[in-house]
Amino acid sequence: MGILDFLSGQFIDVIEWTDDTRDTMVWRFEREGHEIKYGAKLTVREGQAAVFIHEGQLADVFTPGLYMLETNNMPIMTTLQHWDHGFKSPFKSEIYFVNTTRFTSMKWGTKNPIMCRDPEFGPVRLRAYGTYTMRVADPGRFMTEIVGTDGEFTSDEISYQIRNIVVQSISQTLAGSGIPVLDMAANTSDLGKLVTSAIQPTINEYGLSIPEFYIENISLPEAVEEVLDKRTSMGIVGDLGRYTQFSAAEAMTKASENQGGAGAGMGAGMGMGMGMAMGGMMNSPWGGNAQRQPAAAPPPPPPPPVEHVWHIAENGETSGPFSRADMGQKVASGELTRDTTVWTAGQDGWLKAGDIEELATLFTVMPPPPPPAG
Repeated sequence: MGILDFLSGQFIDVIEWTDDTRDTMVWRFEREGHEIKYGAKLTVREGQAAVFIHEGQLADVFTPGLYMLETNNMPIMTTLQHWDHGFKSPFKSEIYFVNTTRFTSMKWGTKNPIMCRDPEFGPVRLRAYGTYTMRVADPGRFMTEIVGTDGEFTSDEISYQIRNIVVQSISQTLAGSGIPVLDMAANTSDLGKLVTSAIQPTINEYGLSIPEFYIENISLPEAVEEVLDKRTSMGIVGDLGRYTQFSAAEAMTKASENQGGAGAGMGAGMGMGMGMAMGGMMNSPWGGNAQRQPAAAPPPPPPPPVEHVWHIAENGETSGPFSRADMGQKVASGELTRDTTVWTAGQDGWLKAGDIEELATLFTVMPPPPPPAG
């Protein structure tokens, strides 16, 4: 090996990182004991930051760009090494590349139900899950607070801790929101903003940020959802008796369509049985077995007819009103005859008493006067 080959392997003059993964947050530039050459080229691409750790201390953070590692663009490193008058010799330092792009589709969910007090249902247990987006906002703080000396740090290593912070905040938010369970689906956006505001101070201490936070679903226990579905079904069905009759008729139709062999006989038997059951339902307001249900009460009798009162017109004057009993007395005394004109409410004009069916029967009690002699 020549002296030039030795020197080229001993000193690093090109520092860069191309990420071909989707979950790497921090990657340490492996120099394996090599020294960094003075004037080496550092390439930091968009969505990256380069953090220099020198002798266990955070030295410099480089944002996207192309750098020549010299004293004029490494002020902190120069101070740490006392390079006030410049330097020409190689130096040793750990370099970490930090991925500052967004890590999407990070999942969260409540491991145990959240106890809440619903204004309509009372105490309920809720579960919730969703996704969020995470990114490194402060590479230096993220390195000192979370990563440490980990040579390859992935999003899975921090997602569990963030999930715990999210679940704690979502529990407090849902329990204290006062929003009815049936209205929470319409307020997931506002609830998500409340959760983001609550967790952001803690997330900032890690050097991270949560640009997006989504609540995909808030659900009740399965047993409660089944009861709620039944309650919804009852509201949709409406008249339970009519629905039961319709279901029986539909079952009879399907049974009658079952053709061939024992299936046809069974279908006919089922149809007859359902027909009898349907007849019992038709006679029962509850749509069940008429023998086990109390018989329907007979309809009430019709109200008695309204009794008319009458007015009498004689010699250009009217009198009344008179009840039918009064009119009967006048017939007996001879004050009312068949030719007397009378009127009652709803009658079209004055009519002779003998032409009105209701009064004509009064004149049959006493025989009419005999016809004149001759």
